[in-house]
Amino acid sequence: MALPVEFHDIAERVNNWGRWGTDDEIGTLNLVTDEVVRRAAAEVRTGRRVPLALPLREDGVQTGMIPGRVNPLHAMVQINQEIFGPGTVACSDDAVTMGLQAATHWDALPHVSHSGRIYNGRPAGTVTAHGGAEFSGIDKAGHVVSRGVLLDVARARGVERLDGGHAVTPEDLEAAEELAGTRVRAGDIVLVRTGQIRLYLAGDRQAYAHPSPGLSVRTPEWFHARDVAAVANDTLTFEVFPPEIEDLWLPVHALHLVEMGMMQGQNWNLEKLSTACGQEERYAFLLSAMPEPFAGGTGTPVAPVAVL
Repeated sequence: MALPVEFHDIAERVNNWGRWGTDDEIGTLNLVTDEVVRRAAAEVRTGRRVPLALPLREDGVQTGMIPGRVNPLHAMVQINQEIFGPGTVACSDDAVTMGLQAATHWDALPHVSHSGRIYNGRPAGTVTAHGGAEFSGIDKAGHVVSRGVLLDVARARGVERLDGGHAVTPEDLEAAEELAGTRVRAGDIVLVRTGQIRLYLAGDRQAYAHPSPGLSVRTPEWFHARDVAAVANDTLTFEVFPPEIEDLWLPVHALHLVEMGMMQGQNWNLEKLSTACGQEERYAFLLSAMPEPFAGGTGTPVAPVAVL
């Protein structure tokens, strides 16, 4: 089924291909300049650090819905082994097998394609079985440190968790921005809290996965207008699921990653951050969210930290 005209109209309005040159591979991360980071550092007032990642565990968020995206499988490969001979220092090592998008993660720009293209108009065929993404792999993202802003949509709507299937609109984002008392500006990384991850934290993986609140197809234009550098939220699918437009699957992924060149993140635990921001009465902070530089990766685990 071809993508509808409505999708292509939005894509045309938010498209960033060529904005930073025909060779560009990092998209909206170009907006995170030295000056943006310097101003982000000024947001640190108390030094309070809030971790935003879920533990990497075998009973993680993945339910098997996406083939091959397995929760972390942890194995010990040596235990107290005296590898240099009897009586020497003993070592314990471990290994892990996991989907790079299994838990708290960033999606790299080639994570999805549409109409045979990835970001900046490159062919989708540049993602291969041998080597992964030739262009815009997660290793190209580099230093992801900027001003973070929590848009606590659930709190702005007066609930602990948005209903499953609630499509977060630009109006929701603006209400959360008003609650935050700060305006989202160029180079910011925006974190959108729906409260959905409370279901996973309570032990219900299936309810966490589906149905889920998430970003509406109307929101990419809002992020584009604000020149946001990256967006993450606290859901499995990022966008509302099932989709708000029948049979239009993952349109927000395609608009963000392919058209805008804007990374997005899923499964970020924003509960402690929501509490901290409410206590501090501040919703802006220094955010460190460095990708693991898997060469050619279309995503990566990340352990973000907000510093207030």
